[in-house]
Amino acid sequence: MVLSKPDLQRIAAAALEEDLGRNGEDVTTASVVDTGLMGEAQIIAKASGVLSGQGAAAAVFELLDASCDYAMIKPDGAWLESNEVVARVTGSLGSILTGERTVLNFLQRMSGIATLTRRYADALAPYPQVTLLDTRKTTPGLRLLERAAVRAGGGHNHRDGLWDAILIKDNHVAAAGGVAPAIRRARSAGLPIEVEVDTLQQLEEALAAGAKIVLLDNMAPATMRRAVEMTAGRASLEASGGMTLEGAVAAAHAGVDRISVGALTHSAGALDLSLEVVKTWRS
Repeated sequence: MVLSKPDLQRIAAAALEEDLGRNGEDVTTASVVDTGLMGEAQIIAKASGVLSGQGAAAAVFELLDASCDYAMIKPDGAWLESNEVVARVTGSLGSILTGERTVLNFLQRMSGIATLTRRYADALAPYPQVTLLDTRKTTPGLRLLERAAVRAGGGHNHRDGLWDAILIKDNHVAAAGGVAPAIRRARSAGLPIEVEVDTLQQLEEALAAGAKIVLLDNMAPATMRRAVEMTAGRASLEASGGMTLEGAVAAAHAGVDRISVGALTHSAGALDLSLEVVKTWRS
């Protein structure tokens, strides 16, 4: 999934509607701030980390007030140190204050994801054969942004959704009556197929059925090493399930090809950023 300008505007519009309500009004700012007051504000990193979400932030101000100028000082993927200026916005002070929280929500959330992803990517750097992947455990409505944040942090994206690739999981296996029958049925769709296995016996069944990508679900490192030996290059092996940083390194050391980490998107903490007004004037 690649973020386009219409995607960014759609996501930003939904966030603004959520914040401004049916009347489309920031009642606090409308009551307190003079209409003709102009301002300049800076978005500043309050902690170190990887930046992401600049496109969504710019889209917020573009939709809210096209006369506002949002200047990106740092690009997505940049490493930030505390107190670095990320962006500068100039225009109606009322518009700046109205968009402040929505913009910071995007930047803090996406930068948190990018920062956590970078931690995993750095830890896996000694294992260049391993591809670090996200999962579908994303915030509803924000998958495009969150996956862009994973890329900004040095990770890669798994399947986009339920429509573009087949991932046969344990409940599908149970419904089909086994790993091999599930794979045979899935081939009729003509899409890439990955199958999840819980045991080495299921792995052997998947390999015998011609599976090319096998997900090793919640396997211990020693079991993963045995799975790598059994597979002997016949399929790509993906480790998944509760992948902590230490667990991901252990999986990489075991010799798997791919590691998918749901925590990149479902458990990343926000990176602390703030918007600070540095100048005001009358129009």
